[in-house]
Amino acid sequence: MATNYVKYAQLITGKSNYARRMKRLSNKIFGEVATPTNATSLKVVQMFESRPLHTNEEIIHYYPRHIETHALTSKLREYGLFRDEHQDFVEEMKRLRALRGKVKVWRQKPDGEKNE
Repeated sequence: MATNYVKYAQLITGKSNYARRMKRLSNKIFGEVATPTNATSLKVVQMFESRPLHTNEEIIHYYPRHIETHALTSKLREYGLFRDEHQDFVEEMKRLRALRGKVKVWRQKPDGEKNE
């Protein structure tokens, strides 16, 4: 003897108008695509089904910790274990300016004047 569920499953898999309408209703109830759709429309459906980006931890914490990374690399540079070519270039330009006698002197303004 077939149970009611088996009868229902057999009825849904049929090709009748009733079976198509019941399948569409079932898909609507369970949040699936109700009518047959092409692949591009299914991509839109999957996009709306996916988790919002602002709640995704991998998206929120994507960028590394810049301050800690900079402090670590500068300390490693002092020990000679890391080579920062940009900082080497900046220091070399300062050294060459000092050799030419073109060192910038920063003067502090008196307290009454505004910095412009």
